[in-house]
Amino acid sequence: MSGIAKLARGVYTVRMIDALLERFLRYAQVETQSNEAFATCPSTPGQMNLQRMLQAELETMGAADVRLTPHGYVLANLPATSKKAKLPAVAFLAHVDTAPDFSGAGVKPVVHRHYDGKPIRFPDNPKLVLDPARHPELARAKGMDIVTASGTTLLGADDKAGVAIVMTLAEHLIRHPEIMHGPVKICFTPDEEIGRGVDKLDLDELGANVAYTLDGQAPGEICWETFSADAAWVTIHGVSTHPGEAKSQRMVNALHLAAKLLAALPREHCAPETTQAGEGFIHPVHIEGGVDKTTIKLILRDFELPGLAEKRAILKGLCRGLQASEPTAKIACKISKQYRNMAYWLREDMRPVELAREAIQATGLKPADHRARGGTDGSRLTERGLPTPDIFCGGQNAHGPLEWVAAQYMEQAVRVCVQLAEIWEQKGRGYQGYRPKGVRK
Repeated sequence: MSGIAKLARGVYTVRMIDALLERFLRYAQVETQSNEAFATCPSTPGQMNLQRMLQAELETMGAADVRLTPHGYVLANLPATSKKAKLPAVAFLAHVDTAPDFSGAGVKPVVHRHYDGKPIRFPDNPKLVLDPARHPELARAKGMDIVTASGTTLLGADDKAGVAIVMTLAEHLIRHPEIMHGPVKICFTPDEEIGRGVDKLDLDELGANVAYTLDGQAPGEICWETFSADAAWVTIHGVSTHPGEAKSQRMVNALHLAAKLLAALPREHCAPETTQAGEGFIHPVHIEGGVDKTTIKLILRDFELPGLAEKRAILKGLCRGLQASEPTAKIACKISKQYRNMAYWLREDMRPVELAREAIQATGLKPADHRARGGTDGSRLTERGLPTPDIFCGGQNAHGPLEWVAAQYMEQAVRVCVQLAEIWEQKGRGYQGYRPKGVRK
C-alpha cells in the first residue's frame, strides 16, 4: 500500500489532522518574530526556543542525526527505506520565524471547528471581522477546522503551518517504513522574514540534491517563480538650526526633503497598492530621523532583472534630482541585492517542478503554478545551487491579524510531501541537482 493510499484511509486522516492541530497550536504560541535590527543568527532568542523544541521532538520520534547548529538551524535525516542506488536526497524545509510587520507576542490561537461559513469575529478585538464576502478563499474552507489568532496579533501560519507539516511528515515516514523513499532531509530555518533565512545554512551539511519549502498558500499551489529583490537606503543629511532663526541661518530640513522624495515616487503601476500579477514596485517600508538626518528604507521588486534595474534607475534619478534642488543637503542612495527569481535556475531543469505537479495531482488536487509576489528561502537556495520550489502550506492573509489556516489544508500538504518522497524514489534515480561534499551520513 502506497503512502497516499494509507493516508486516504479515514483513521489516518483524522489522526493526522489532530496531530497537525496539536503541533501548530503549540508552535504558534512561541514568540519567534525576527528583527533585522539585530545581526545575530537567529536575530531573536525566541526562534532558538522553538528550534530546541523541534530538535527534542525529532529526537523523540526517532529521526537520525538530529542537530541544532550554532546559527539556529535544525537538521535531521530520515534514512532511505528503498534499496535502490543513486537516489537523490530530498529536503523539506520550513522557517520558524514570523514577520515583524505585526505583533507576534502573546499569540492566542482560536480553533473554529467545522467552520460554518459565517463572518468570524475575534475575542480580543470585536471590531475586527474576517468576512468570506471580502475573503472568498475563506468561503471555500466551509466545514473545515479553521485556526485564527485572537485579534491583536498575527497567527504565525507563515510559516509555523509549514513547520507542523514537515514535522508531521517526518513522523509519518518514520512510523511507516513500508513507504518507499530515498534519503529525506529535514531542515528548519530562522530569519526568513528578514531575508537572512539561509545565509548561514551549510548546504553540504544539509546534504540534499533537491529541496522543497512549505511556505505557500492555497492547496495545489506550487511556486517556482518569485520576485527578484533589492533593498535601498536613502540617507538625507540636512542642516539643523534654531527654528526661530531658520530663514537667516538657512535651515535645510531633512524631513521635508524626505517627504518630497516619497511624494515623487511613481505610484501608478509602481507601488504595491497599484500593482498585481507580474508587475513590480518600489515600496518605502520605514522612515526615521529628524531635521538634521532622515533615513528611508525601500524595497524594489520585479520578476525580471531589466525591470528591477529600471526601478533602481528611477530611485537613483529621483535622488539626484533632489540633490540638485538642494545643494546644501547631502543625499546618499545605497542599493543592495536581496534575492533573485528562482525561475532563472529552475528553467534549466524543471524536474523538481514537474514532480511536484505530479505529486499534487496524485493527491486529488489541481496543480496551480503560482508566481509569488515575494520571495522564499527557496529563492536563495536555488540561486546557491539547490533547486527549491515552494509548496503550499495553507496559510492565508499572512503578516496581519486576519491570518488563518485550515487544518485540512495542512493535511493535504503532508499528503503531497509523502507522495513527493515516493515519486522521487520511483523516478529520481541519477538526478544530481546540488552535489553535496563531505556529507554527514
